[in-house]
Amino acid sequence: MTEFLRWQDILDIILVSFIIYRILVFIKGTRAIQLIVGLIIVLFVFYISKKLELFTLSWILGSFVGSLIIIVVVIFQDDIRRMLLALGRSPFLKRITYLEETLFYDILVNTCVILGKRKTGALIVIERDVGLEEFMEIGVRLDAEVNTELLLSIFYPGSPLHDGATIIREGRIRAAGCILPLTQREDIDKVFGTRHRAAIGISEITDAVAIVVSEERGHISYAYRGEIYTRLNNESLKAALIELLRKRK
Repeated sequence: MTEFLRWQDILDIILVSFIIYRILVFIKGTRAIQLIVGLIIVLFVFYISKKLELFTLSWILGSFVGSLIIIVVVIFQDDIRRMLLALGRSPFLKRITYLEETLFYDILVNTCVILGKRKTGALIVIERDVGLEEFMEIGVRLDAEVNTELLLSIFYPGSPLHDGATIIREGRIRAAGCILPLTQREDIDKVFGTRHRAAIGISEITDAVAIVVSEERGHISYAYRGEIYTRLNNESLKAALIELLRKRK
């Protein structure tokens, strides 16, 4: 007897396809995709070893595959955490008008240029989908519009908040003096100091954009998805911010 395709089956296929698609989009451009490719290769070798009756190799890989769920959780703990935190988060610029958005980019970029000319160190983190609430709790809470005078005051060398990061959410300054996790990567250039390592660190575990102004050289950089892009001018920084903050996935 032929079974007809139920509407539940169609809904099931659509939901599973959507979940897989969202996961692939979320990890695109991250190191997680390389690890997934590695796991696929291991599973393929395991399948071949079973077919060719390579008992020793099959037993070794079988033990690995048997603990695959635990291994995946351990390896992808940061990505899983970032994905769960991203659920339900709203777009970065949803609560501000187009004019306010345009002013936001100009003010932020011009402030970074001024800080760079003065060789005043700064670290500004812009929240996207993944919430930064846990890092705001360590800092000083604010709720102010993004303006040059306030940011210059925060990062003034005599300010008690200048060593920490300033976090921006939905186009407004929400916290300052925040402590961020440092990247543990060993391949980072030695010229990068604590601010740069903190910028890379926060971009590894969230999808935030972290802008850094070097205290020694006055260079402007930004970190995103664990990578850092250096020696930016006002035009290249603005272009990068517009692309990253307007691009919703």
